[in-house]
Amino acid sequence: MKALFVDTAGWMACADAADPAHRAASRARDSWFEQGGLFVTTDYIADETLTLIRVRLGHAAAEAWWRQVDESSLLRWEIISPSRADKARSLFFRHHDKDFSFTDCTSFVVMRELKLREVLTTDHHFAQIGFILRP
Repeated sequence: MKALFVDTAGWMACADAADPAHRAASRARDSWFEQGGLFVTTDYIADETLTLIRVRLGHAAAEAWWRQVDESSLLRWEIISPSRADKARSLFFRHHDKDFSFTDCTSFVVMRELKLREVLTTDHHFAQIGFILRP
């Protein structure tokens, strides 16, 4: 099965109708699923997304988003283990010329481990390190 990594910015673009990328991100999501694809995300991304949805859209929206993704058979959860966190720290400190967040680096590690090339996001950091952005 074909997998697409989903970053916080991708989740937000899909969840928030006021997001400038909402329509394009929603179309990319729907198209991915129509092609039989699967989403991959991490516990760190879920942490960021829940918090951001709650701040921007409210508690009820955060709870609704969580119920939808937590129960989805089209989503594979990846956990940031101590080993993955160590690799992410190495990336974080090695790329001192970039303003990657630590969570970005954990995502890069997971994507590389799983050999994923594409990511649903508007975050240019993923392109800086060589991944293909959707939408």
